[in-house]
This record gives sequence, C-alpha cells and structure tokens, in this order.
Amino acid sequence: MDTGVAQSFLIPVSKSTVLRGHESGVYLCAWNPISDLLASGSVDATARIWDMRDDSTNLNGLVLPHWMNDCSAIMKAFKIVCSLNWNSNGTLLATGCFDGHVRIWTAEGKLIYKLGADQGRIYALKWNKQGNYCLSAGKDGTMIWDVAAGFCIHAFCFHSGITLDVDWRTSTSFASCGDDGIIHVCERGVNKPIKSFQGHTDDVNAIRWDPQGTLLASCSDDKTVKFWSMKQDTCVRDLQAHSKQIISVEWSPSGSGTINPNMNLILASASFDSTVRLWDVERGACIYTLTECINPVCSIAFSPDGRFLASGGSNKYVNIWSTRSGKLTHSYQVTASIAKVCWNSRSNKIGASALDGNVFVMDLRKV
Repeated sequence: MDTGVAQSFLIPVSKSTVLRGHESGVYLCAWNPISDLLASGSVDATARIWDMRDDSTNLNGLVLPHWMNDCSAIMKAFKIVCSLNWNSNGTLLATGCFDGHVRIWTAEGKLIYKLGADQGRIYALKWNKQGNYCLSAGKDGTMIWDVAAGFCIHAFCFHSGITLDVDWRTSTSFASCGDDGIIHVCERGVNKPIKSFQGHTDDVNAIRWDPQGTLLASCSDDKTVKFWSMKQDTCVRDLQAHSKQIISVEWSPSGSGTINPNMNLILASASFDSTVRLWDVERGACIYTLTECINPVCSIAFSPDGRFLASGGSNKYVNIWSTRSGKLTHSYQVTASIAKVCWNSRSNKIGASALDGNVFVMDLRKV
C-alpha cells in the first residue's frame, strides 16, 4: 500500500512511547507549558495526566474521572471529554465535557472545581495569559470563569448557533466564532460585541490571534482562510487555495514580541483536502504546500522554537516538517488515525492522541 511517506523519513512505532490506559478514542492532548506532563482527553469519559519527564518511570498516568463510580454506560456518553487546556504556569488543567461542565484540576490530578450546568457540549476552553480567567465555548455561548472564585462572571450569547472556538486577545478581551459564520470580539464587562466580522459563508471552525494580538486568522467550511483587523470591518486577506473544509489554523511563534524575533511570522492551515499550507502573512501568499497523501489533516502544531510543524490525520502518521524549507524531516508511524498533535515546551517531544485509545510520545532526541 502506498502510504505517501518516503521510507527514508519513516520512523516505526517501536521508536515511540505508547501510553495505554484509555478505553476508547483519544481526541485531545496538550503538554503542560512548564514540565513534561502530557494531558489527554477521551471518549471514555476520562482525562489523564502522563508524566513524561526524563527521570519518570511511571507510565500509567493519573486518571481524572468525569463520572461517578455507579455511572451507567448511557450516562458515560454524556461525560465525554471534548476540550482541555493548561494554564500558563502549568499548575491547573481545565477540561470541558459533553455534560456542559468545566472542571478544574491540579497538575497532581485533584479536582478543585466543577463549574457550570447541564447545558450541552463544551467545544473549546482557553485560559488567559494571567491564568485568572478561563473561557468556555459551547451550545449556550461563551462564558468567562473566574477560577479563584469558582463562578461565571460574564456570559456572552451573541452567536445564533453553537460557539465553536474562542481565543484571548488580551487578558480581558477575546474573539469567538460559530456555526453561524460570524466572528465576535468581546470584552469583559461589555454587554455587546466591540467588533463583529462577517464574510465567511459557512461554519467558522477555528480562530487565532497572532502573537501581537493585531491580526485574527479564521478558517471555515467555506474553504477560505481570512485575516481580520480591529481597524476595519472587512477582512484584510481572503486566502483561497484549499479545495475542502479547513479545520485548523495556527500562527508560528515567531516575529516581533516572541521568543523567536528574527524569524518571519507565518500561518499554517490544515484542511480535509489532505494538505497543510504555510502562508506568508505580509503578502498573503502560500509559500509551501505540505501534502499528506489522500487523507484529511486533522491537527497541526508549531514547535515552540519555530523550526518545525507537526501534522497528523487519518493516514496514521505524525509528520514533522521544516518551516524553513517546507520539507518533510521525519514521519512517525502510529497505530490509528491521529486526532491531535502537540509539542512540549523544549521542542524535543511530540504528543499525539489516536482514535484507538493510545497516546504516543515521540522524542526527537532518540531518532
């Protein structure tokens, strides 16, 4: 079978650490921003925290249950973990669930708060940089949670449908997008959007502010990526190169104000058309097209040093690309379709969650 991966780049499953314990598909994973703790979230109604520090000998993982011991199989279906996010200092993990609750856990796996009510799936969670507020997005809009106090301080219900994604612009302002095709920019304490962007003609799947909080990138089922600025109502750029729905966009950690100031800022977009595209932000031009055979790309992530982009999808490979050349440098073979990829803070380990219930860790130092 043609995998679309050159054998010279192929790294077998045996070169990865396989973390087993989840009983069903794992759709989420995220590295702690301070230490090598990897969080994962699964359809089995649990999250787990895996200790992947170099001196660790325990690969069993801490289990964070989202159901009571007497919970029936039917009730477990409402406890699927569908979003998770670490705070900036790595002390707290937020998880979102199908039951509409946001749960706040310590890095040691202790549940501190169970926030919200039974109001439907949480699609996205984001901590602000200060770590005092956490945003949740879902069926009933967007909510700002004061984590220290343990309650919602502001609810925003501006989308006509489901809120699919959120991203902080400042410590108190953020953008949200939804299946109504509209993007709203909101501010804590202000009861209407401070800006609204319209231009997409289908679901807006993801939004990301650039490192300066100046440009907002959005991607949609309408096959376009758009750039938006608070200085104007219409989009700054309308990028039309993908041939199918675009599921994800990510900014490189580079340019002014980042830890990589001498590297150019670029945007990556991932699509069901089996490609990842890297975009020159200034020109709005595609500089590289990274092709993943014939399979949809489900997740992308830049390494914190800006040198590499990881991608994963239904072809059962985690591919590592050079952002400078657009060339494939490594391709890790795994055992099932990949739902999420992520990098640790030192840019030497990649986490990947798979639909067969496994979580994979690839250590680039061991290649």
